[in-house]
Amino acid sequence: MNLLGSRTIETERLILRSSKMEEQKRLWEILMIPKVNKWYLVGAKKHANNPKHWTWKNQEKFYKVKVDKADNNDIFVWSVFLKPKYTNSGYEEVIGQVSAQENKEDITIRDVGWYIDPIYQGKGFATEAAKAMLAYMFKEVKINGIFSGAVKDNIGSCRIFEKLGFSKIAEVEEDSPYTFYDGVVTFSKYELTREDYCNNENSRI
Repeated sequence: MNLLGSRTIETERLILRSSKMEEQKRLWEILMIPKVNKWYLVGAKKHANNPKHWTWKNQEKFYKVKVDKADNNDIFVWSVFLKPKYTNSGYEEVIGQVSAQENKEDITIRDVGWYIDPIYQGKGFATEAAKAMLAYMFKEVKINGIFSGAVKDNIGSCRIFEKLGFSKIAEVEEDSPYTFYDGVVTFSKYELTREDYCNNENSRI
């Protein structure tokens, strides 16, 4: 495995960059939208009834810690920017985030995640960003696989996993440990091995 860090990745419509403080407040604003944080599981339940915890004044320090580590070679988190010709404003905009985090003890197996501003959802941007991230992680970083998942009711994310060639390996009911999705939930678990990724790539040639 090559620890290359969050190098800049460019697609037809997007630029994926390592985290900088300049865009973090906007990412926080996106994450605070109920339609986003319902599915992107972000915090422990102990903060569920503490609105002060989720204010930017309080959250800013956590984002600064994240940015301080953003350029480390073992960090794989990208802010997703939409190129100007595709934005509503005509300027480049940050519209979300993608990540390939460590999955327990084995750093060669990753847990992926993403979120996109609802204004830009339904246009394939999450799929485009995730596809680019997978190509980088498998081809350049050379990870061995991804084990990840989403709440079963999060149909959009589950479809992305399936579009990208993941195999659904289980459905698990468990208490959600996170703030923004309460109670018992069903998680759809997905897996993509290095071998399967390479086979899928070869089949498209």
